[in-house]
Order: sequence, then structure tokens, then C-alpha cells
Amino acid sequence: MKLPPLSLYIHVPWCVQKCPYCDFNSHGQKGEIPEQEYIQHLLADLRADLHLVQGRKLHSIFIGGGTPSLLSGAAYTQLLGEIEALIGFADDIEITLEANPGTVETDRFKHYVAAGINRISIGVQSLQADKLKALGRIHGEQEARHAAQEAHDAGLNSFNMDLMHGLPDQSVADALSDLQQVIDLNPPHLSWYQLTIEPNTQFASKPPTLPQDEILWDIQEQGQALLAKHGYQQYEISGYAKAGYQCQHNLNYWQFGDYLGIGCGAHGKITQPDSNQILRTVKVKHPRGYMDLTKSYLYDSWQVAPSDRPFEFFMNCFRLHTPCKKQDFCDYTGLSLGDIEPAINQAIDKKLLTDQGDSWLVTIKGHRYLNDLLELFV
Repeated sequence: MKLPPLSLYIHVPWCVQKCPYCDFNSHGQKGEIPEQEYIQHLLADLRADLHLVQGRKLHSIFIGGGTPSLLSGAAYTQLLGEIEALIGFADDIEITLEANPGTVETDRFKHYVAAGINRISIGVQSLQADKLKALGRIHGEQEARHAAQEAHDAGLNSFNMDLMHGLPDQSVADALSDLQQVIDLNPPHLSWYQLTIEPNTQFASKPPTLPQDEILWDIQEQGQALLAKHGYQQYEISGYAKAGYQCQHNLNYWQFGDYLGIGCGAHGKITQPDSNQILRTVKVKHPRGYMDLTKSYLYDSWQVAPSDRPFEFFMNCFRLHTPCKKQDFCDYTGLSLGDIEPAINQAIDKKLLTDQGDSWLVTIKGHRYLNDLLELFV
């Protein structure tokens, strides 16, 4: 096996309030966030994982949540400075922070840049007041527009705007209007994805009325054409970017790279070439338990069985709209092409996949029926 690039995911669990569609590990803010205490725990968590670095520098960092922009620029200056001292950064490291469009958060963008953050991901979700209300969002259209302008002005290398479609009672015209308005704000990267009802959310217990499948299909087809018209290339299922602005952290996920996970409920994936193993880790989920000094930050860990590696590799790689390299499969799973030959042949016969010589490429049909394609590797 070969060591892939190494990324770091940092989880900040607090939000102003929990959105009804959200199934991420987030907790409504009650009182003041223990910012300094949490930073110290993140660093202690990272120190406990340093043996997993194996001599690599960090390729990318993604700070997700929750709402990481509730923490100050000074907190991130301290955190990132100490992380760099502990591990070291690649010269072209991408450091992304998720942010909400609220005025308090966007006023901090320049402080985040000064801390070393060079990419912001802004959770807009919609620019329409009724849709924002249905989603439980606490910002308005003007705050979203302000956030985009602040991102342009802050000196970032790039920024992303998150936008949902298939929202409650949404028409094709509504969805395309939302998309056009966000395109007009000219983000270098756009994450455009369909709302899905996830278990253990408020929407799961009280489902809203979502558009019919025919409407969803029209939104997807016409929206992709609109994005392409404005120079956004789809490189992943929900990722669209201007040339040169793909999210490097997400690409490392999809290409089966390694990542450490620190913070409440953070997941990690680490290759161990000497033992031909792939390690998965999960940290303690709740902030109180995570910051309990009598306990380990690690909640669970397990080795990925060789029989599970094809599915895990392709579950990531086949999300991409670029070729999946055969050598990467061998290098990063420790398996041979012969181990998956029957499944690959079935996928090609079903026209879900094409053989490009040194790589495979998922077809349009394959992306449409991605679950059917992945089931061949279970």
C-alpha cells in the first residue's frame, strides 16, 4: 500500500440553533461558547493522533460544524499556528472554514484570513425568504449577499456558497431563480444539492411537502445546464467550480486520501502501509463528554476489512466526474485489479462504467444510478 496525501478535519459543534433538516453533530448554543477550552482540547486530541501522521505534511484543513464562524479569528490564529508547529503545512495548503451569512460571522472574514484561512464555505441554502423560514435558517437574503461581498473583499483564494434545491413546495422556476441569483454573486465554487430528509431530524418527524420526482429531475437537468453556461464545471455529484477552484479537501476524500479527525464526533481515515491496514476513527460526540479530561477523545476505531475496501474506495471515487485511476485503487486499497474484475465487468456490461485503459470513468447513466453501481462492489 502507498501513503496518500493527508488532510485534517476539525469539528466545531455549536450553532445558534439547530436547523430542522440537519443531521450533523451540532448543538444549539446555550450561553457563551467555551472557545479557549475547546481549542486546548482540539490540540490535545491532535497530539494523541500524531503517530498517525507518518511523516506527512497537511495537504488541506477543513473546519466544519456546527457553525465554526462562531469562534473568533484569534482562536483560529492560535489553533492553526499550533497545528502547523505540530505537523507542518504543504506550501499550497487549502484551509477552509464553514460560515453562516450572519453579520457577526461575516464581519470576521478578514480576521480569519489573517489567521491563515484561505477559503470560506458560506451556508446560504436559499435566497428566498419563505424557503429560508421553512429551513429554519436565521439569516435573510441581504445577509447572504453581504457575505458574498465580504468574501470577495477579504482576500481569500477562494470561497464556496452552499445552495439547496428540492425545497418544500419549490417549483422549477423558484429553484432556477435561486441558482441564478447565487451565480450572479460570482462565487468561485458552488455546492448545489438536493434537500433530503435524514433520520433523527425535525423534518423526519414532521416531513414537509417536497417537490415531485418529475419536478426534481427538471430542476437538476436545467440547473446543471445553467451552471455550465456560466462556466461552472461539475467535478463531483454536488460540486461545481470555475476552472482551478475545485475544493482540494473534498477531492482528497473522494480520491481515498487520508484524513485525521479532531473535535466532537469527528471521523478519520488513516492508511498504515507497514501492516497493510486502513484505520477508521471516531471521536467522542457530545461536547461535555469530549471535554471530560478523565476520558479519551477516541470513541471508536476499527480496521477496514479487505473485503470492504472496494466499496469504500469506489463510494468515494465514483462521485467524481473525472477518471478513477486503476493504479490508485491498487495503491490505496492494497488489493489487485483481479479482486474486482467480475464487478467491474458487470458495471461495464450495464453501461454504468467505461474502461479508459489506465482508468475507469462513470457514465451519465452510472451517475444517475450510482447506488446500483456501488452495490456491485458490496
